[in-house]
Amino acid sequence: MQSSPSRHAASLRGALVLVVLAASVTVAHAADLTVSAAASLTNAFKDLGPIFEAANPGTRVLFNFGASGALLQQIAKGGAPVDVFASADQETMDQAQRDGLVQAAQRRDFVSNTLVVIVPTSAASAPKAVTELAEARYQRIAIGLPASVPVGHYTKGVLEAAGLWSAIEPKMVGANTVRQALDYVARAEVDAGFVYATDAALMPDKVKVALTVPTPTPVRYPAAPIVASANAQIAAKFVDFLQSAPAQAVLAKYGFGRP
Repeated sequence: MQSSPSRHAASLRGALVLVVLAASVTVAHAADLTVSAAASLTNAFKDLGPIFEAANPGTRVLFNFGASGALLQQIAKGGAPVDVFASADQETMDQAQRDGLVQAAQRRDFVSNTLVVIVPTSAASAPKAVTELAEARYQRIAIGLPASVPVGHYTKGVLEAAGLWSAIEPKMVGANTVRQALDYVARAEVDAGFVYATDAALMPDKVKVALTVPTPTPVRYPAAPIVASANAQIAAKFVDFLQSAPAQAVLAKYGFGRP
């Protein structure tokens, strides 16, 4: 039996509806924005994502957190597409800029942080100065890997300036991210560790801040759109958004300072 014209038309309308629905789904995800950000930004950025999405309907923010150096390597290798890079230090972003990976003119510093020494809350004592970490009672010290983790780079700079690096390096338990260093201390697997103040604040029941460590250069976080981004306009908007009052309020809640 042959299909009637009306039935054929209905089939065409049904097919058209499916095409429209499929197109709408594609459009809904066409503005996916991938942000590669320093591990220390994890909690704050997860709060910022929905705020940015609400202000930019049709945009979905996807985050990739890790050590700034490792994230830069991923971007340089051109693996998964990335639209915005937020680093925990200037040096890594400088390298990205030298390699032509980021939009230099749109680079912005958006927060600052502080380096601290933490110990497990169960520790019987805590160092009152960085020099005490060279003493025998501190056998294992969590430090981010200086070559790829900004907090490790800052730590090494402080210890070298104090003439302590050669004494403390053999005690170093290398961490791939600042959050890993925090976890080592929280689980009392080490005697002390260097992290950012914002990370220490996340586990007040498991770690305590022994001292704040002044750094030779301020700990400032830059962000910039990626040159190869397929979403250049929305990427630039996200970088600008990080400096807005709503974003700064969320970042301040997690202990970040203004740049």
